[in-house]
Amino acid sequence: MSVLGEDSRRRMFAFIRRARRAVTRDEAAASVGISRKLAAFHLDKLVEAGLLRAHYESSGGMRRVGRRPKVYEPTDAQITVSIPDRHHALLADLLLDAILDERAGERAVQAAVRIAGQRGRQMGETERDRTRPGRLGAERGLTACERMLDQHGYEPVRETPTCVRLHNCPFHPLAAKAPDLVCSMNHTFLTGYLDGLQVSGIEAVLAPSPGECCVKLRPTTERG
Repeated sequence: MSVLGEDSRRRMFAFIRRARRAVTRDEAAASVGISRKLAAFHLDKLVEAGLLRAHYESSGGMRRVGRRPKVYEPTDAQITVSIPDRHHALLADLLLDAILDERAGERAVQAAVRIAGQRGRQMGETERDRTRPGRLGAERGLTACERMLDQHGYEPVRETPTCVRLHNCPFHPLAAKAPDLVCSMNHTFLTGYLDGLQVSGIEAVLAPSPGECCVKLRPTTERG
């Protein structure tokens, strides 16, 4: 994102994406009204960042005599920035799987919650196979969970050695539109992850708090 912070660079990047073909330095420079030399500097920065790819050929499919110009075109990189972190793609993927896997006599909400639990368990099992952590009690189990929680935008904070509060809801603001559905899916997803990772002595519980995730991880013996 820092690469796109410069105005001319960002505008050239947008121009090249809209062109839907390889663009020369001269064309890129003309699109924002700067010199060819300065345009080359900005374009190469975009290449270094993985946002553009460069090669030598005649633009627009035209064959020319002499040295072929350097041309630029967008890569397949997708840029999504959200602060705080949001993971709507994960929620959408779970809901799509629920629609495709809905069982006879099962309501859509039930299917969504079931799929969320299955996905959480699968992710936990995959992480356990990858790290081979051995027996996971409460403290080590929460430490093992924090990597996934951080990657998915939950902003985990260790309140005590055996309790983690999740300071961010990665599914907000969709959770605000359908709190019963999304919070149930979130709760089941995290419960499934604990089960798949085989963490003992810790449970995911619904503990809504304004501006935070609806779930926290706490000792199974704790009540209230």
